[in-house]
Amino acid sequence: MADGQRILIIGGSGQLGRELAAMRWPESFALVAPSRDAADITDHKAIASILADGDWAAAINAAAFTAVDAAEEAVAEAFAANALGPAILAEETRRRGVPLIHISTDYVFDGAKPTPYCEDDATNPLGVYGASKLAGEAAVRAGNPRHVIVRTSWLFGRYGKNFVKTMLRVAETRDTVRVVDDQHGAPTAALDLAGALIRIATSPGIRDRAGIYHFASRGETTWCGFARRIFAHSAARGGPSATVEAITTADYPTPARRPLNSRLSTARIESDFGIVPRPWEDALADVVETLLREPQSAPPG
Repeated sequence: MADGQRILIIGGSGQLGRELAAMRWPESFALVAPSRDAADITDHKAIASILADGDWAAAINAAAFTAVDAAEEAVAEAFAANALGPAILAEETRRRGVPLIHISTDYVFDGAKPTPYCEDDATNPLGVYGASKLAGEAAVRAGNPRHVIVRTSWLFGRYGKNFVKTMLRVAETRDTVRVVDDQHGAPTAALDLAGALIRIATSPGIRDRAGIYHFASRGETTWCGFARRIFAHSAARGGPSATVEAITTADYPTPARRPLNSRLSTARIESDFGIVPRPWEDALADVVETLLREPQSAPPG
């Protein structure tokens, strides 16, 4: 296999990185996902050393500080992982002519827009996490002209910590849960995002791409609606379930403010790459079934 068909994954131990590693890639591509110890995104020497080790078809940055509330206190740590790290990766990939695919978030928006956000809409993060991710986007754009930034929302899956696994765990000991019902968005399966990233990374024109794209599952719901569908799918398969009580954001104060509207338009990624997301409920049904059938493969988050 030619070295030029290697794909570098930074952040391979997270829920998205593990999905990327588990999926089937085209036969002409080989995935390299070094451990965090070997490829700490904030370690300039380590990143430079890895990228210097031969040719790469593309690099995917799936590493991030994603603890939204904790970021309000851990400001330096959030910006190191979400802004400084991407700046290092952008610089080193540019030096070697490697296209960089970087994952970002709906939290770069303030949620005030009444309709789904497009890629060119004004950004205005409400908290440290969103601000650090926006700074990371700017670093990638400035550091490497060959870049694709993919914003996503409400990621869930069989690996790592996420809302679906939390709800299933809570339902094992509680009959009722209170969940916010005035924040709107599209739950997105890490498996589906990984599939989209594979399409992008292996596309023939990846070296000529530069821009921001949105990828989120079709449809929309609230966190309350999301929880109710999780329990409906779980109950139908004999898994844990609970009654969901709808509350407002004001009823559940958190250190970080969340956007009330996290909906993302996917028209651009559909047009440019032919990637059409599936409905979030279809993806959720598959993930819940997997978690109930093979819990040992995904320890509760």
